[in-house]
Amino acid sequence: MAATPVLSISDLRITLPEGADRPYAVDRVSFDLFPGRILCVVGESGSGKSMSANAMMGLLPEGVRAASGRITLGETDLLKLPEEAMYQVRGRRIGMIFQEPMSALNPLMRVSAQIEEVFEAHGLLGPAARRARALELLTEVGLPDPERAARSYPFQLSGGQRQRVVIAMALALEPEVLIADEPTTALDVTTQAQILELIQTLQRDRDMAVMFITHDFGVVAEIADHVAVMQLGRVVEEGDAESVLTRPQHPYTQKLIAAIPTLSARGDTAQARAPLMTVEALCKTYTLGGGLFRKVKRVEAVKDISVTIGRGETLGIVGESGSGKSSLGRCLVRLQDPESGRILLEGEDMAALEGKALRAARRRVQMIFQDPYASLNPRIRVGRAIADGPIAYGTDPRQALERAAELLEIVGLGAGAANRFPHEFSGGQRQRIGIARALALEPELIVADEAVSALDVSIQAQVLDLLAELKQSLGLTLVFITHDLRVAAQICDRVMVMQKGRCVEIGTGAEIFETPKDPYTRSLIEAIPGRAYEAGRA
Repeated sequence: MAATPVLSISDLRITLPEGADRPYAVDRVSFDLFPGRILCVVGESGSGKSMSANAMMGLLPEGVRAASGRITLGETDLLKLPEEAMYQVRGRRIGMIFQEPMSALNPLMRVSAQIEEVFEAHGLLGPAARRARALELLTEVGLPDPERAARSYPFQLSGGQRQRVVIAMALALEPEVLIADEPTTALDVTTQAQILELIQTLQRDRDMAVMFITHDFGVVAEIADHVAVMQLGRVVEEGDAESVLTRPQHPYTQKLIAAIPTLSARGDTAQARAPLMTVEALCKTYTLGGGLFRKVKRVEAVKDISVTIGRGETLGIVGESGSGKSSLGRCLVRLQDPESGRILLEGEDMAALEGKALRAARRRVQMIFQDPYASLNPRIRVGRAIADGPIAYGTDPRQALERAAELLEIVGLGAGAANRFPHEFSGGQRQRIGIARALALEPELIVADEAVSALDVSIQAQVLDLLAELKQSLGLTLVFITHDLRVAAQICDRVMVMQKGRCVEIGTGAEIFETPKDPYTRSLIEAIPGRAYEAGRA
């Protein structure tokens, strides 16, 4: 290890606005970043991980400030720099990869222009040289067709490709320090593995110091040299990766590691069940583009899918982004209309229903969405948001609101939560609200689309336990869509693996995860981060 850190945080305290749940977002935190080393900062939402990174970048939100401590980059205390001087630090000396690339990229600018803007903001290179360098960076981060990517808008790229663009922007000015804030959280396992390998390769080639923020100990096992575990603004444990992972000392670290789901499948749960939904030869195609001098592009999102879902079963649907998982889920609840095939709900074809008949069938099949904040109206109190479904079906508003309060109790939030707005809840709490809303119409089948993909491991474990309890007590049937194979192994009776719209394999959890038959399934399992560490835990 280099004797001198490139960046040091010493005794940092960051205050929160009056009325917050605690006085300090970050409380007396200290750690060092060394050239050629990766520090993983781990903890749940609200632990202070991202706030520490934002302080390094001079990007603390309004009402939040660094009250004491030092952040030294070389000989410079960044906390004492005026905003004009911080412009020269951001990008040039410290680069940052943000968690959600779609939020970090301008949707109205082509990719090349956004990378070129980094050089323009610092007064570097001429227009032609900027374009050439942008293309070089897109090539370096491994985009399959850099020239096409350079001409594209962000929405025309996949999630993994957008993340590579954000990495290219962060590396454009060859910074000494790279901050990666949850850069792989919502990515499927193969894309996640590619991004982790890319960051490691670039870090080694450029001898950068990397601060990698994550809640995934699989990622920590894969890439970390050193680990700092944060809880409620404090560093509660720190050490080399092997020591923290295999011999955790603090109870909080032990709790986080214990909450990590393993790939060990549930016992063979294949059993005779009465069919609730039967899908027959279902197809869904998207038509993109078209117009003057442009060909119409057809994407077969769901190709000839047939499966029977038993009453009381949990069917997992796994696969990479673009495999057709979510398209299939939306067809099952008729948020999208399939081109062909049948969706038989106890013999009644939902794919052919219209009007009142479809409306009546829909209340039997509900959905929990991936992003609960995006699916909740920020101007409506959560009690009303839960009650709106039953009210639309003719339930008296007073009774519907009373039932909403009961459902909030059932999902562990308490009846008092009904009078609060979505922004007043954490991510895990909002997901519980999404579950309560899905239950409001007393459905028989719930489609959960990536319902825990962005949650911390401990919150994820709580939501999964809640779903298991509700399934048992209410007799629910679940279709659980996920890219996290460990989660699928823990809760699913059967698992269907999708690739490019097709079902490549289906079977019990034990069959899929212990004796996979299809090469694609094996590639997904091999790409799971931290597999060697998990084998050591077993």
